[in-house]
Amino acid sequence: MSPASHQQRELLIVDDDQSARDVLCRALGRRNFNTHGAATVDEALALVENQSFDCALLDLKIDSGSGLQLIEPVRSANPTARIILLTGYSSISTAVAAIKLGADDYLCKPAGGEQLAQALAGEKLNTELPQVSAQPPSVGRLAWEHIQRVLAENGGNISATARALGMHRRTLQRKLQKRPKGQ
Repeated sequence: MSPASHQQRELLIVDDDQSARDVLCRALGRRNFNTHGAATVDEALALVENQSFDCALLDLKIDSGSGLQLIEPVRSANPTARIILLTGYSSISTAVAAIKLGADDYLCKPAGGEQLAQALAGEKLNTELPQVSAQPPSVGRLAWEHIQRVLAENGGNISATARALGMHRRTLQRKLQKRPKGQ
């Protein structure tokens, strides 16, 4: 390990689930990160305004906001920071959107402390490539991908996404809470 790797690194963790945020803070705190947690986009923006960060771990879904909204402000305030988008609602479109917006990596939940520490350090992850199914994706999966793409195009704004999809906002919120059935 290089001498710089022994210094504690400043890490912003944004997740609206307090227990998940606390677990991440503890796990990464044990791995030489000085963690700062935020539950909302506004809390995260206030931290970014007053503190510099070496890395940021952003949840995709943050209450009524999105981790996608935070990538540019975090990158702007901390040009060399490693930014990782973490989500339990993975889709190709959100992964592409995150990388285009400036994230360094995109990880699916659940991700262990060691895997997150490796990603935050910029190390190659020891993960196997996913198996490609011979079956085409289900209609539910395709709908999920489409919703995620439109959501990403609207910067995580649920109301704007619902308007773009021609559906009621509450209907969209219910759909976003459910994982797609089938691959």
